[in-house]
Amino acid sequence: MKIQYPTVKMPLTIGVTAPSSGVEKHLHLLIKEAEKQLVQRDLNVVIGNTVWTQDKGRSATKEKRVSELMDFLLHKNIDVIMPPWGGSFLMEILPLIDWDRIKKAGPKWVLGYSDISTLSFVYTTMTGYASAHGVNFTELSAPKWDELSSKWIEVISCKAGQSIIQHSSEYFQSTWKEVYKNPATGFYFDCTTKWKVLHHEHSNRMTGRLIGGCLNTLQILIGTPFDNTQSFIDEYCSEEGTIWYLESVGMDAAKIYRALWQLKYNGWFSKCNGVLIGRAGLYKDLGDFTLVDALRDIFDEMEIPVFYDVDIGHVPPQLILVNGAVGEVVVEDGKGTLKMQFC
Repeated sequence: MKIQYPTVKMPLTIGVTAPSSGVEKHLHLLIKEAEKQLVQRDLNVVIGNTVWTQDKGRSATKEKRVSELMDFLLHKNIDVIMPPWGGSFLMEILPLIDWDRIKKAGPKWVLGYSDISTLSFVYTTMTGYASAHGVNFTELSAPKWDELSSKWIEVISCKAGQSIIQHSSEYFQSTWKEVYKNPATGFYFDCTTKWKVLHHEHSNRMTGRLIGGCLNTLQILIGTPFDNTQSFIDEYCSEEGTIWYLESVGMDAAKIYRALWQLKYNGWFSKCNGVLIGRAGLYKDLGDFTLVDALRDIFDEMEIPVFYDVDIGHVPPQLILVNGAVGEVVVEDGKGTLKMQFC
């Protein structure tokens, strides 16, 4: 079977809804400034009611969240669903989504990261429709977008049969302290980016269909009705194999190891040609057990290339990765290149 890619029209219309966390009143500035930046670029923005509220870690009740999400997904004039940011409880709405209607409606872009990857991952694996992992709406509040974040428009404007290339960043942001102090001013890059290769005896190149997201949230899908991963791999990735990309926040080396172990022994890494590991947010070693130890313990016997400290996830900036696209990733001297083909 073939992955189906959304076709967008210009000017783009972005639907902002909060299927996980909403935005508290003192941070409404981020939404207003992000809308301003998009309008200045001749893009249209539709902001849902769920975006403006937050209670007990959720933007609204699960019924309200899924109702607004369904409205946006089925709205013929909305091209992209882009939540304000992630959260913790998106999984609550998965049983309430009318997946049959979503499949009949055809593909639409869902873009975001953190808990939003819970939605985009299931959306792609359940329907065969492409989705995207990358910048959240509030991060577009900056008066100037960095090179990687600004790539989202070009990526989702690609059509089936086309390809796009992204390169690793020059610098990344090691802490969010300055962002919290100075909202809506952009990222504060302070460290030199270096993509790392786990096994130099293997290849510095990998190819396969991209699939992945936030390890914290994808892990909880295992054993639920929303884990269609193996069927997706068999149906859509049998020829090209997969490239898994995974990122995390607040997980130490042991938690990352346990989560990867669970994915591995549930068959998620079958037909896997390589793995991309994003820079881990709020990470720490567990004594002398490190991230490298965790990755070696999981992937050594698989003898596949593994690249880590990649521009993915909670330590910005980050690539825009399309679930379902065929990726080719090359790392040389700490610099990385990702080519995605929409085929």
